[in-house]
Amino acid sequence: MFTGIVEEIGRVLAFDEGEKSWRLVVEAEAVTQDLQMGDSVAVNGCCLTAVAIAAGRVEFDLLAESVRLTSIGEVGPGGVVNLERALQPTSRMGGHFVTGHVDRTGVIEVLESRGKDYFLRIRPEAEDLKYVVHKGCIAVDGISLTVAEVDATGFAIWLIPHTMEVTNLHTKKAGDRVNLEYDLIAKYVEKLGASRVRP
Repeated sequence: MFTGIVEEIGRVLAFDEGEKSWRLVVEAEAVTQDLQMGDSVAVNGCCLTAVAIAAGRVEFDLLAESVRLTSIGEVGPGGVVNLERALQPTSRMGGHFVTGHVDRTGVIEVLESRGKDYFLRIRPEAEDLKYVVHKGCIAVDGISLTVAEVDATGFAIWLIPHTMEVTNLHTKKAGDRVNLEYDLIAKYVEKLGASRVRP
């Protein structure tokens, strides 16, 4: 479980397909300080298991489904990713509950400076908009954000300069894909509601 508060931006050193999985190697400092083998790390919002740790770097194995369902495969060597270690019981809950299980990707339609802030508009799959509500929570590349606007084709978020500085969003542009994780409560409500429907 994560909060969506990015701890560090890591730089991808390698992303190679092996015989059994893809191996992602990321240069990182903060998240490797007390990281143990087998610990979970959210990488652009995707929960991955640390399989090798060294000074200033961590390695992860990805299954074919993770590569297919997320945008991580598009981040090549030199690219940057958002990193967050798993939530501890004593941690402050600064964002919202994020599982690290990416639901789908969306496409950035607009990312631009507007006055002192930044405006981000994303087009998800049309059927996913039922999970997006005004003032609700959403994780974009693992960043806990608040939805400001929703319409029939997408949603928008206003970003403060700090968010642009400490996450990978400053490297993004219109047309880029981002990982989306919708609010867990919304998905449970949908499931429970469907189970109450009688034939």
